[in-house]
Amino acid sequence: MHIGHIPLANRLFVAPMAGVTDRPFRQLCKRLGAGYAVSEMVTSRRDLWASLKTSRRANLEGEPGPIAVQIAGTDAAMMAEAAVYNVERGAQIIDINMGCPAKKVCNKWAGSALMQNEALAVEIAAAVVAACAPHQVPVTLKMRTGWCQQQKNAVQLARQFEAVGVQMLTVHGRTREQGYKGQAEYETIAAVKAAVRVPVVANGDITSPEKARSVLAQTGADAIMVGRAAQGRPWIFREIAHYLATGEQLAPPLVAEVRRLLLEHLQDHYGLYGVASGVRSARKHIAWYVRALPGGEAFRQRINTMEDCAEQWQAVADYFDALGDSMDRLPPARDDAGPQTRESMHEQTQY
Repeated sequence: MHIGHIPLANRLFVAPMAGVTDRPFRQLCKRLGAGYAVSEMVTSRRDLWASLKTSRRANLEGEPGPIAVQIAGTDAAMMAEAAVYNVERGAQIIDINMGCPAKKVCNKWAGSALMQNEALAVEIAAAVVAACAPHQVPVTLKMRTGWCQQQKNAVQLARQFEAVGVQMLTVHGRTREQGYKGQAEYETIAAVKAAVRVPVVANGDITSPEKARSVLAQTGADAIMVGRAAQGRPWIFREIAHYLATGEQLAPPLVAEVRRLLLEHLQDHYGLYGVASGVRSARKHIAWYVRALPGGEAFRQRINTMEDCAEQWQAVADYFDALGDSMDRLPPARDDAGPQTRESMHEQTQY
């Protein structure tokens, strides 16, 4: 599979998620079988580019390609400028956010709110494509099925986005009105796939290898995008790949492997965020890893009291050492919609 002229390792993608898909998490998912990962949303507002939050989101140091950066905004010229800004800093693919349902984004008419104004949405897509063309950087776009049940316009928009040069479309099978409630539907994604020639990616409620195969069959999509189910379970990509190739379930990972992966993830996380904020922002990741494990809830509560990275890292090491004394492998994963710890509820936004 390709995005424009850029080849991808496979058709298993990591969804961009607020506060989750930073560089350490993207790199980990790629190591564990994801063929493609998109950054957290980077604002098109020039006055915020130098902020610590945006600079961390735009940090691409050492990341293996292809490197995709998602941008968001409501002004075509500003979005074009933001695209070039990120290309000059290493982005090889630019993704346009028209899928975020968060009120703080939609209230500013960005994200999925743009689907209510088709003319502006297409104007933005055309401007970003034009800005990226001299750099030979393909442009992709992520959207929902529509703003609400009565206004599902993903098919109409998909045709227009393709016409102005967007080279891949990702569709989350919910309207903005739904947020993450109810069940994702895949009929609209199938209709988008039938309406355009560019690759189409299916997103929404893909929580297991079996569901991945089912969604691919239902939609005819070229790829699938996994979001919340990868939180605390980044090896889901190799599980899906194995199941699609063989029809058989891959054994759960060894406790010793998960211990190593999480400890390495924490070190990368601390390196990006620093000691003060790193220890706090790492809590949600640790909670996702241990939520279904013996003593996981008590351990999560203890982790939340720690303010020192070294203490936190050692506590995780000790927890998995003790877990390894009672089991060789993690228990089979539950097929649910993803983690819902208190720490994660405000971080659940998939862009």
